[in-house]
Amino acid sequence: MSNAMRPFDSARRELLKGGSVGLVASAAGLLPAFAAAPPKGAALPTAPSLFDVRAYGATGDGKTIDSPAINKAIEAAAAAGGGTVLFPAGNYVSFSIRLKSHVDLYLSQGCTIIAAESPLPGQTTGYMGGTYDAAEPNSAWEAYQDWGHNHWRNSLLWGDGISDFSITGPGLLWGNGLSFGADRPARGGYPRYVAEQAGVGNKTIGLRNCHNVILRDFSILKGGHFGILFTGVDNLTVDNLKIDTDRDGMDIDCCKNVRVTNCFVNAPWDDGICPKSSFALGYNRPTQNVAIANCYVSGCWQLGTLLDGTYKRQATGGGRIKCGTESNGGFINIAITNCVFEGTQGLALETVDGALLEDITVSNITMRDITSCPIFLRLGARLRGPKGTGDQSTVVGTLRRVLISNLNCFKTGARFGSILSGIPGYYIEDVKLDNIYVQNAGGGAPESVNAHPAENETKYPEPGMFGVTPAHGFYLRHVRNIELSHVEVQPAAPDPRPSFYLDDVHRADFVAVTAPTTPPAFSINNSSDVRILISRAAPDSITS
Repeated sequence: MSNAMRPFDSARRELLKGGSVGLVASAAGLLPAFAAAPPKGAALPTAPSLFDVRAYGATGDGKTIDSPAINKAIEAAAAAGGGTVLFPAGNYVSFSIRLKSHVDLYLSQGCTIIAAESPLPGQTTGYMGGTYDAAEPNSAWEAYQDWGHNHWRNSLLWGDGISDFSITGPGLLWGNGLSFGADRPARGGYPRYVAEQAGVGNKTIGLRNCHNVILRDFSILKGGHFGILFTGVDNLTVDNLKIDTDRDGMDIDCCKNVRVTNCFVNAPWDDGICPKSSFALGYNRPTQNVAIANCYVSGCWQLGTLLDGTYKRQATGGGRIKCGTESNGGFINIAITNCVFEGTQGLALETVDGALLEDITVSNITMRDITSCPIFLRLGARLRGPKGTGDQSTVVGTLRRVLISNLNCFKTGARFGSILSGIPGYYIEDVKLDNIYVQNAGGGAPESVNAHPAENETKYPEPGMFGVTPAHGFYLRHVRNIELSHVEVQPAAPDPRPSFYLDDVHRADFVAVTAPTTPPAFSINNSSDVRILISRAAPDSITS
């Protein structure tokens, strides 16, 4: 085992003070097993349901490569018709582990599966001459999303086209030897690997075209490019995970019927929980029927300090919940509720590749120390997808029917207010913002009053693409049918910009809105049918 791995033994003891709980075969009935029910009238299976990886040769000594033995245990469970593969306490150094249908992996307290070191740049093998499974061959559609989104098998654990399986238990997955991107600054003291290089591991868990999946109770430390990448995964339950990672926490791409609950995600350099709808499957498939509830996302803690409980601050600010940027298939019927953001960017809903983003409800969100927009809605025209085939990526999509309520945001960064922006001729539509409080830093420069953000229709969608905006509260452009009710904007320092700036906005209602009145709270430009009613921010008025 390399020097980089040795210090983790003591850290793990501190992190997982619950100790080593060895489970024996007599306790098998108490462990969660996920196997298909036998057909009606069939005899119950008599094969063993518990498969201890040590019985198949795994050592858990933190030095031996245990993935061959682990894969033998999984194959035995699958051949028996299903069962639970048990990882007793120990450190299991592994390259790729291949998941199977009807098999539960149970990670006992004190169990750590350690991603073995990948081949370094220019080398052909990694730790003890090993490599991760080869990434899938390049596809005709690989250019339409980041390289990592096109590959699943070059992961610590992967499953492709399987069903009715789970990973459960309080153990840890440590992506020690996984790539987070060779072109990015070093982070956490880990070496940099080239994800596209043969034999390199790129993510902790990669799943494609799976259904009936449960992930519950375990933790991920340093997950690589993705802690978890779900692509085309349906009937998915993710509950009580703790992810403390160096890129995305979890990406939910082209998935249907998803529940993400009670998770803690610290992602200082990238997104925390991120629904996407890429072209990675080779066709447009929406992410739909998704509920995200009772989750904590952060981007302000040093890597590993969420898991070890020390919570050491660093100034980065990733970690948000975001729909996008990959947006070929669409986002339909999404509910996000009872979530806490800390030291992150804010909520982002983005469709720029021709997709429908509609029927979204966000409620009961509290944010603190936000580094950019509390709310960022973007309809754009990057249109990264196949052209000339009748594909929807050749036309601008829609962003409509979005309800955001009961959002409290304290101490936002000075650069941005919230931004809702379509593009000329394509409107964000039917948006309701209700019961929202935002305290921002304020203190904008005098010249910011005259800012005219570029349209940037084809650019990657991020708040920074607009530069300084002429509003410190809400910048609304190319929006139709919007209502802000019981919204308060409170700058911590006086700001020369208005709280609300409207440009090409039609049919807008502001009801019971509170904001500073010096300067005037509203700047209304190229807009029509704007009503301000019973508001402390401005007298009642109607703009025809």
